[in-house]
Amino acid sequence: MDTAVHFFNDNLWLILLSINYILVVILSFFILLKNKNPVKTLSFLFALAILPFFGLVVYYLFGQDYRKSKIFEKKYFLDNQTIQEWRSNFKLDHSETEDFEEKYGEDIFKIYKLLKNNEKAVLTFENNVEILINGEEKFKRLFEDLSGAEKYIHMEYFVLFDDELGSKLINILREKAEAGVKVRLVYDDVGSKISNSVKRKMTKSGIEHYAFMPVLFSNSTGKLNYRDHRKIVVVDGVTGYVGGINLAQRYDNSYKNPRYWRDTHLRIQGGAVGSLQSSFLLNWNFASNDEIKIEESFFPENKPETERPVAVQIAASGPDTDWANIMEAIFCAISSANERIYITSPYFMPNDAILTALATAARSGLDVRIIIPYESDSWAAQYAGDSYIEYCLESGIKIYRYCKGFIHAKTMVIDNQFSTVGTANLDYRSFSINFEINAMLYNKAVNNELAAIFLDDLKECEEVDLERWKDRGIVRKLKESFSRLWAPLL
Repeated sequence: MDTAVHFFNDNLWLILLSINYILVVILSFFILLKNKNPVKTLSFLFALAILPFFGLVVYYLFGQDYRKSKIFEKKYFLDNQTIQEWRSNFKLDHSETEDFEEKYGEDIFKIYKLLKNNEKAVLTFENNVEILINGEEKFKRLFEDLSGAEKYIHMEYFVLFDDELGSKLINILREKAEAGVKVRLVYDDVGSKISNSVKRKMTKSGIEHYAFMPVLFSNSTGKLNYRDHRKIVVVDGVTGYVGGINLAQRYDNSYKNPRYWRDTHLRIQGGAVGSLQSSFLLNWNFASNDEIKIEESFFPENKPETERPVAVQIAASGPDTDWANIMEAIFCAISSANERIYITSPYFMPNDAILTALATAARSGLDVRIIIPYESDSWAAQYAGDSYIEYCLESGIKIYRYCKGFIHAKTMVIDNQFSTVGTANLDYRSFSINFEINAMLYNKAVNNELAAIFLDDLKECEEVDLERWKDRGIVRKLKESFSRLWAPLL
């Protein structure tokens, strides 16, 4: 007995290491049999092979694929009859379809058809779209709309902090709830920081609020990975918000923040608000574990008077959808471009399809420009993103690094008719892991306005020179290459 104990004590590390690699071999077979993206597969195999124990933890938290598994099974089938009826009411008749195709051309029409076939995303025409630059503009308009709410407020956000700005917003919501306005709030459990005392105050005021996929130590597998990255507001079914700006004071430059924050958001009135409402209700049902009773006021007749009617299609994607809707729409838009592609993204880790589409467009003579941050808020994302720059420059893509502060906007401008603003970054996480939502905008005036904003942002950028970039040093290149291995996991 003593001999066995001594042997165990003397060889404890070897025994644990052996157990680790037995588990690694077993997991490797399961990972390979899934036939997933080879880059992602190799990333996990690499982590398991070179990081004893820690690699297993990484796979436990981030590696398990829950798309279409039990955790999302209920959510997938909660697209109830009322929402389906609302969507069917906005189906284009044959003449409208022909008019749209004739006006925008077959290339742009492909994007509409793709999203319609993927998720039955409706296209509405009579929308008023206001582009909001930075938190200063967004929060001014948002607080006005929230204060004027008469029936209900629906909000879904990745980040909600109870800092000075967040507390101001929560106080408005509490006041409206106490006045009889129905307030429903979904916030991501990982991205948000709200104290228990503030949560109790919200509940006492009558605000219904739920954390999206709460992360508990007892059942955190996978939940830590799949996050609700959306930013949605719907007020009385008439006004909606979508874009990149979260609910915290670091997104508003009127506060004394460590650095300038550049972002873009949309305020929408019109039929597209119903699409935002539809996405919110489905996630509300999932987060609350209850099916909300649909009221007529959720989908009102909504045709605002506007001098600039904009055709809008809302694209939502996540691990509960059959297709990577936003990624496919972006790929389709890039592939359909004939003149220019202007992209702004805070995280640039494109998959092979998007990278090839961009490089092909640039080598075909198109004006392809991309704005990324000079300094990211994540060192791993910084190095991983930088690893793509040399290939892009060699392909003819112009890369600009924003120097004034941190650029967090997620926008794309294609030619002079199509553009998109939303929550999705150009990275693996947005394309295949997180719940995201983007507004697809079919309008020349909006396109030109977003293009002008992009060109204005270029004034605060440094264009990356290929020859100088190649001389950045072997140590940095090694950091980039190592980080790139982890890009599918970041």
